[in-house]
Amino acid sequence: MNNVGDNRLLKILAKRVKQLREDRGLTQEDAYNDTGVHFGRIEQGQRNISFTSLNKLCEYFEISLKEFFSKDFD
Repeated sequence: MNNVGDNRLLKILAKRVKQLREDRGLTQEDAYNDTGVHFGRIEQGQRNISFTSLNKLCEYFEISLKEFFSKDFD
C-alpha cells in the first residue's frame, strides 16, 4: 500500500478511537491510565498501532473488532 492510503487509514483509525473515547466521556489521560496505550499519538494519526493494541482498545471499549470497523472503514 502506498503512503497516501496508509495515511488515510490512520486518519480513519484516529477518528474512530477518538470518537469511542469521547463518547464515554474519557480524557486521553484517563484512557492511558486504564490501558497503558498512548491515545494522543493514535488520535493524531501518527501511530500505526498493532493488532494486539487494537484488540486491547476494543476490549477496553467493550466492542468487538467487527463493531470497531463497522463505521468509516468502507
